[in-house]
Amino acid sequence: MSEPVLAPWIATQATQLLAQRGHAWLLSGPSGLGQYSLALALVRAWLCDQPTAEGACGVCGSCHAIDVRAHADLCVLMPETVMIELGWPLSEKAQADVDDKKRKASKEIRVDAMRDAVEFSQRTSARGRGKAVLVFPAERMNNITANALLKTLEEPPGDVKFVLATDAAHQLLPTIRSRCLGHTLVWPDEATSLSWMGTQGVPAAQAAVMLRAAGGRPADALLFAQSGLDAQTWSKLPKAMARGDVSVLKDWSPTQAVDALHKICHDVLAIKAGGKPRFFEASDLPSGGTMSSLTSWSKALGTTARTVEHPFNAGLMLEALVSQAQIALKST
Repeated sequence: MSEPVLAPWIATQATQLLAQRGHAWLLSGPSGLGQYSLALALVRAWLCDQPTAEGACGVCGSCHAIDVRAHADLCVLMPETVMIELGWPLSEKAQADVDDKKRKASKEIRVDAMRDAVEFSQRTSARGRGKAVLVFPAERMNNITANALLKTLEEPPGDVKFVLATDAAHQLLPTIRSRCLGHTLVWPDEATSLSWMGTQGVPAAQAAVMLRAAGGRPADALLFAQSGLDAQTWSKLPKAMARGDVSVLKDWSPTQAVDALHKICHDVLAIKAGGKPRFFEASDLPSGGTMSSLTSWSKALGTTARTVEHPFNAGLMLEALVSQAQIALKST
């Protein structure tokens, strides 16, 4: 499973970070800017048999081992759901538990995985290029897991490097943040983002709408495009919500719906306050709603977002979300 060619803004940052010393990096910034891609680029370069100033060679045995998710000197710490999504193998025990339906894949970084990582960091390098631990998304560590990592960050073995990637650095323990060199992801300009999306096969007109839908975050915009979301559906969404039309969300998860409704609420509020919309064209937005109803809706969405991954009935939840949206957008 080879990695795609790095986006230009990620490649530039990788070169800059590789020129610096440090045993632990914390990569942070809003989602959709490429934290995982940058973290993996650093790991590939650290472990590469023939690295250059720009990064890994891409052809050596080490690079191939990472491509096929089987490098003996790389430990990947992720929630099991993310590991499955990104093609990283679970431990034998975890895979057996999930296969046997003893439990569902974890959405947090489990403490037993962290203990395995601590033990891994103390072993001798198998390939002689040192070892690396990649933690993503780092905010998915609970306090017990984070404290287990903290002890290793405080007294790191001599040949191991860490890279933590997150879009919620404020949720990490201050002691974790203080033990790492920090790097905030660069936000690429619109032209660079659109050009890169074109190289990923997204038509120009579609790319422009998806980039706006993602608030200018290119990696998120690409995920939108690849998920099947089209420009026409996105543009019609706000007025469909004002009509109470739940059918447009029939293929959406509650998490996706809450994210989209937050964006509609933000943009309608922005116009009411005399500002400009960020995620939609002004002509796409309904004219109804009051500052009071929209503010209350925003708070309600924030509350819902904290529990949206719980196992509720998705259909009923979507109906409730659309009803809530219609009331807010029709208030006068």
